[in-house]
Amino acid sequence: IPKKLEQGYIFFFIMFALYSLIICTNSTIMYIICIHKNLHEPMYIFIAALLLNSVLYSTTIYPKLLIDFLSDKQVTTYSACLFQFFMFYTLGGSEFFVLAAMAYDRYVAICKPLQYHIIMRKTTVSIFLIIAWLVPACHIAVQAIGSANIKLCDFNIKGIFCNNAVYTLLCERSRLITIFGVVALLDLAVLPMLFIVFTYTKIFIVSYQRCKEIQKKAAETCLPHLLVLISASVFFVYDVSIARVETNFPKTVRIVMTLQVVLYHPIFNPFIYGLKMKKISKHLKRFFSRPQSILALKVNA
Repeated sequence: IPKKLEQGYIFFFIMFALYSLIICTNSTIMYIICIHKNLHEPMYIFIAALLLNSVLYSTTIYPKLLIDFLSDKQVTTYSACLFQFFMFYTLGGSEFFVLAAMAYDRYVAICKPLQYHIIMRKTTVSIFLIIAWLVPACHIAVQAIGSANIKLCDFNIKGIFCNNAVYTLLCERSRLITIFGVVALLDLAVLPMLFIVFTYTKIFIVSYQRCKEIQKKAAETCLPHLLVLISASVFFVYDVSIARVETNFPKTVRIVMTLQVVLYHPIFNPFIYGLKMKKISKHLKRFFSRPQSILALKVNA
C-alpha cells in the first residue's frame, strides 16, 4: 500500500470514529429529551434543536471528508461545493438564532416567572424554531444562488470543505454578494449575539437583586448556554477572520485550525448539556445504568 494511501486509511478511521461519537452523543440526548415528558419544556426543546443542528452540521462536512481520505484526488463539483456552503452557514446562523431564543426563554423564566406559561407556549416555541431555520436559509440562499453563475478563475479551494473560501474561486465578487454578505453577517450573527449578551446581562442584574435561590437557578440554567455561546462565537470570529487573512496562513496551519472547528464544536454541545443540565444528567445516568441492571437480573435468574 502506498504511504499516502496508508495515511489516508489512518485519518479515515480517526475521523470516522469522531463522526460516530458526534452522532451518538448528540442523538442520545435528543432521544432522552424526546422520550421523557418532563423534558418537553421550551428550554429542552431548544437544546434538542441545537443538537440536531450539530448532527446536520457534521453530516454536511464529514461524509465528503471521509471519501476524500480514501481518494487519490480530492475533487467535487462547484454545485456540490455551493450546497455545502449553503448548509454550513445556514446551520451556523440557525445556531445563533436558537441561542437567542434560549436566552429569551431564560429571561421570561427568571424575570417574569408568573407569565412564563402564557408567553412560552408551544406555538411560541414553534415560531422561534421556524424563524431560526428559515431566516438563515433565505439569507444564505441569496449568496449561494448569486455565486452560482459567476465565472470561476480558480479551481483549487483553500481548505478541507467549502466555507467562505468559495469566494476565492470567483473571478470577481459581485456587489450583490458583497452587500448581502454584510447583511447576513449582521442579521445572522452580530444582532443575535448582541441580543443574547443584553438578555443575559438583564437576567444577572435581576437575579442579583433577588434571593440566593433565584441566583442559583440563573447560574445553573444560564451557564451551559453561555459556554455554548462562547464556543459558537469563537467559531464565528475564526471563520470571518480566515476570510480576511486567507492568503497569509500556511496550508497546514489553516487545515489544523479548521479541523479544530469541525471537531470541537459538535462534540462540545452534548457534553456541556449532558453534564451541566441536572434533569438531562439524571436521565442519562438512568439510561446508561439500565443495561447493567438488566444484565444483573439475567445473571441472578
